[in-house]
Amino acid sequence: MKFKTFILVAVALTTFSCNGQAKKTEQETTNKQQKTMGTIHLTKEEFLKKVVNYEANPTEWKYLGDKPAIIDFYASWCGPCKMIAPVLEELAAEYDGKIYIYKIDTEAEQELAAAFNIRSIPSILFVPMVGQPQMAQGAMPKASFKEAIESVLLVK
Repeated sequence: MKFKTFILVAVALTTFSCNGQAKKTEQETTNKQQKTMGTIHLTKEEFLKKVVNYEANPTEWKYLGDKPAIIDFYASWCGPCKMIAPVLEELAAEYDGKIYIYKIDTEAEQELAAAFNIRSIPSILFVPMVGQPQMAQGAMPKASFKEAIESVLLVK
């Protein structure tokens, strides 16, 4: 009887320590992914904290970020949106630490899309550190994105 109890305790300890290790590994993977810049999906709540709180300041644009940003308003069913998604991922890696590239799913965040009068997708909002943002509509080639980044977002 004591032997069976010992086996059960040993199995339980092994199981729990494996789960603990798996959680630790998951957390380490998440941390590594966060360190590697990529596009960042935003909800309305995150948008209000990271980009602009248009509810608190409805008449004034006050960018809250610490780096210029590109905001891609997209939908998962949109063909042109799917075409530019890998381009935005490449640009996020290329301009890592210099700009943010945010993505907003217009289907999930309809109120946010309405607040910015998004009527067609993809709609791309270029947000410089100083001054007003600029909106572009439709799929753009990578060269056009780079030109806009250099001439609108990273101008000193």
